[in-house]
Amino acid sequence: MISFSSQTETSIKFAADLFRQSKHAVILTGAGFSTPSGIPDFRSTGSGLWSRDEPMEVASLNTFRTHPEDFFSWFRPLASQIFYAQPNPAHLALAELEAHGYVKSIITQNVDTLHQKAGSKTVIEMHGTMKTLTCSQCYHQAQAEAHLLPFVERGEIPHCPKCGQILKPDVILFGEQLPQAGWFAAQREARQCDLMLVAGSSLEVLPVAGLPMQALDRGAHLAIINNMPTYLNVRADVVFFEDVAELLPAITERVLNG
Repeated sequence: MISFSSQTETSIKFAADLFRQSKHAVILTGAGFSTPSGIPDFRSTGSGLWSRDEPMEVASLNTFRTHPEDFFSWFRPLASQIFYAQPNPAHLALAELEAHGYVKSIITQNVDTLHQKAGSKTVIEMHGTMKTLTCSQCYHQAQAEAHLLPFVERGEIPHCPKCGQILKPDVILFGEQLPQAGWFAAQREARQCDLMLVAGSSLEVLPVAGLPMQALDRGAHLAIINNMPTYLNVRADVVFFEDVAELLPAITERVLNG
């Protein structure tokens, strides 16, 4: 049993009450949601991916098109971590809340599909997915399973089974637009919700970072769990700086069992 301070326990009870009173709760998750599963985030000092690499040099659409070997060399360690990762207790807690009707949808900035592996059903992926790859020439879409293992274990760059050109993972790189259908769905959820929980996101990447403001503008409650402040902490009903994998199960337990 995780022990929290009395102040945090009071905030957990308050957050649980928000969920129980809500009719349409939506979750927004970022990279910090998956760090307990062993996947690094992007902006944490020292450990974040962008503390070691320049994003426009390694993770842009231009790099993929002009120097695909450089992109895949950078991408391989991250792909390996994602390939072997398993849902952590926070993923499982959200799936349980959804199964009991307390969560209507999850909007995620993550590409690791861990929400789906945990059992969540309504997941809107804003930055793409590692489940599929698409040919840069003929646009044939391939399931990632057949290509990820050779890439992760031996560094084999995936090629299209139809035309032989390089397959691009269906993740959104710098210089690419967000998937239109996903963006429209996310905006709809933000505008319809009466509670939004932001978990593991620094809210620094637009346009997704603007979704909580859309919810607030329509009168929704806002809760935030993150290891560093966000621009909306001052607008939130409750803010936690706890480990998401410890805190969300505690909130879920309080929601379900009082």
